[in-house]
Amino acid sequence: MFDELRKPFFIAAVVAIALAVLVEAGSGFTVSGLFYLSVLDALVLFTILLVAAPLVISHRLHGRIQGIATFIVSLLMLLGSIAMIFAALGLLMLMVSLLLAIPFGTIIYLGEYGSFDRPAALLSLAMALKLAFSVLLILAHQRFLENKGLVLIILTSFAGTILLSFLHGIFPRFLVSITDDIGAIIIAVLTLIWALFYLIGAIPAIIKALRVDKSAA
Repeated sequence: MFDELRKPFFIAAVVAIALAVLVEAGSGFTVSGLFYLSVLDALVLFTILLVAAPLVISHRLHGRIQGIATFIVSLLMLLGSIAMIFAALGLLMLMVSLLLAIPFGTIIYLGEYGSFDRPAALLSLAMALKLAFSVLLILAHQRFLENKGLVLIILTSFAGTILLSFLHGIFPRFLVSITDDIGAIIIAVLTLIWALFYLIGAIPAIIKALRVDKSAA
């Protein structure tokens, strides 16, 4: 596959998804749907970097470190997504409690959370970069479409972006802080599921690498 890979398109695809992660992470390290989306897309970026690794290291070395790298990254993602879910749930409970505590709680909610700035431009830019990433990946090699795991996690990223756009656009502005937080929870759950999938998938690769090392010894 790598002999037929159109490297300029592949490199451009990696740059596009990396820029998407940076755009989303630029919202700041806060409990927000956009930042949570950057964590999910970081997992997409990691997947592509794993695919690209044989371009710069030997296939033998790649086979030995792939499982370990995937295990470490997915474990960190798993723990991080759990913490993110609890943080978002805590904020959601606080906002809903304030909103329903008429009149003083509602006043505090409106003052603190009632003027959510919809990041429509950032979401549009992130979506454009993901579309560019997908097209460039196909142009690099059509066989990427045969990688079901890669295709599914990319579709999950698109779904998260569309979900946030929907939650930001359909509800009144004073409720968007709540709907954005709900979107963050959903995205964090999706990230947790993918991290768990990667974590389980890394175990056979680690066992295989250990057996190869033992045989070589």
